[in-house]
Amino acid sequence: MKSVLYSKKSPPDPELLLLKEELQAAQGELSFAYRQFDQALAPELIDCCIYEINAAKARCDYLIRAIKERCPGAAAAAALEEDRAWT
Repeated sequence: MKSVLYSKKSPPDPELLLLKEELQAAQGELSFAYRQFDQALAPELIDCCIYEINAAKARCDYLIRAIKERCPGAAAAAALEEDRAWT
């Protein structure tokens, strides 16, 4: 008789899911900040857009680090996805 081995996956970590949702939101904010920057004409607005872009980038970087610390296997998967996205 053939035995079937099932891999037991642990239930998804709610904190990890929350971090991923926050990362998606932060990436959306970054995209919006870049769109605003592209349309800004006044020097004060350009400075504001640059500030918002830097803040959104810092938030994305923090969330990516937090996700990698929470789930080291996700770091390798994210690296593979990045490679596919740019090729």
